[in-house]
Amino acid sequence: MRKVLLLAALTIIPFVNISSACQPKDDTREENKETPKPKEPKPDPYKADLSTLEGQWRDSVHTALSYAYQDEVLKIGENEMPIWWKTFGNKPADGRSLYISLHGGGGAPASTNNQQWNNQKRLYEPAEGVYLCPRAITDTWDLHFRPESDGFYEQIIQMAVVFLDVNPDKVYLMGYSAGGDGVWRIAPRMADHWAAASMMAGHPGDVSLLPLRNLPFMIWCGAEDSAYDRNKVCAERIAEMDALQAKDPEGYVHEGHIVAGKPHWMDLEDAAAVPWMAKYTRNPYPNKVVWVQGDVNKEYFYWLGVPVGEAKKGSKLIADIDGNTVNIGDCDYTKVRIYLNEKMVDLSQPVKVVHDGNTLFEGTVTPSDALRKKTLYTRNDLSYSFPCMVEVTL
Repeated sequence: MRKVLLLAALTIIPFVNISSACQPKDDTREENKETPKPKEPKPDPYKADLSTLEGQWRDSVHTALSYAYQDEVLKIGENEMPIWWKTFGNKPADGRSLYISLHGGGGAPASTNNQQWNNQKRLYEPAEGVYLCPRAITDTWDLHFRPESDGFYEQIIQMAVVFLDVNPDKVYLMGYSAGGDGVWRIAPRMADHWAAASMMAGHPGDVSLLPLRNLPFMIWCGAEDSAYDRNKVCAERIAEMDALQAKDPEGYVHEGHIVAGKPHWMDLEDAAAVPWMAKYTRNPYPNKVVWVQGDVNKEYFYWLGVPVGEAKKGSKLIADIDGNTVNIGDCDYTKVRIYLNEKMVDLSQPVKVVHDGNTLFEGTVTPSDALRKKTLYTRNDLSYSFPCMVEVTL
């Protein structure tokens, strides 16, 4: 079980944002200004391979998100999310890592949030991977965890997998201040997307930590960061994670740091989160899933599916796999879909689904190429392409 760590302050030069002076416009010399040169297109080494389902999916993503890669902006409906990234280190054999880093700011003018976005670009440097900073789609207090934002994070991952050779099982989430607020909300409700996450100097609100069962999670806050009681609330949430892991030692891997002597700015001591997260890769098929709906109702979570029309904030589903038996525990739904593949069960043997001592299903499941394709194109994640599914009624 991880304990709260009080860290001694290090002498680190803080990041300082410097604004350039505004130059007066000389209208009399307007005709002498040079026309900006067209932006050079980025290299695109993609080669189509339509002989496999994965290749066909990659081709569809390449077609749909080529503009985002070239223009560094994503568009969904009326919303736009500018993105910036930088690549570090050599690409590993199993693909690059991706760090999605959320900026501070919040309910403030666009200029303030733009400044914070630019700050975030220079805060952290992984030894290896793509460090990507999205600019929030709004300037509201909840700028990173608006319901509309989730689709953008999913598309960032898809673009990075196809265009930047990112391994979808090595995607990490982090954020500072208002970005930390975002991590508190986005990490649990999209836990099946991340390999690990780190929250820096944010406030959790009323978020449930139960869905973090399979997501290594770090909490950072200055001991003197008393605004909105961040220091107290973060310490309470670290204790909550300690208790969850004590009851479930195979889950809730975490580490908490209340940094001694530090206010809201922690002098980059929290940069230790980057190598900590890098130790972990996502397990898309954990043997136990704890799912609690957050502010955005989800139809899928890891290898489970539910009727989204029945979902509401706080709805719970707990399930685990033991050999070829799926045990459904607490459940607030009338139906549950269980998606299976050869890495989870022995598909040559019968599968059993049990709830409250009652057998809801027992029999063999037949792999389906059509289902494998449907689940891949529905969830747009290579790890969640399933050949088998069992639906049970509770």
